[in-house]
Amino acid sequence: MTDVTENLNNAELASKTVKNYMWFSMGAGLIPVPFLDLAAISGLQLKMIADLCKRYETPFKEQNGKAIIASLLGFVVPESLSRGLMGSLLKAIPIIGPIAGGLSMPLFTGASTYAIGNLFIRHFESGGTLLDLDPNKMRDHFKEEFEKGKKVAEEIKSKAKA
Repeated sequence: MTDVTENLNNAELASKTVKNYMWFSMGAGLIPVPFLDLAAISGLQLKMIADLCKRYETPFKEQNGKAIIASLLGFVVPESLSRGLMGSLLKAIPIIGPIAGGLSMPLFTGASTYAIGNLFIRHFESGGTLLDLDPNKMRDHFKEEFEKGKKVAEEIKSKAKA
């Protein structure tokens, strides 16, 4: 009985971790400097994976984490990733650029962080490790989580405006 309770608590705590990093990455999406925002977001997502690995007592390797993130984000190309990249590039246009980029980047970064985090939670909850996660096998699940993440990011954005 204790194992079930511990697993529920572990999954709940892991979900809170993902939510926190989602907030941080949405904030990083507001950084007005092109590509600095992307570097900050990538760093946050990698740190989130490291924290989830620690929570699930599985070894973390930075290179594996970077490769998995890149592969997963590739599944939402061209539509969403190009919006995220365009959001970063738009920031280079004086006056209107930061406003336009600031509107699209937080949603993209929030959704991608949400999807990455929830995919890792699911994988770790089933006994997987960072070393045996196959992004290709998780493609459909990642896309589903990304769509859910867009809705959650919209809700967060709406609450922040209120």
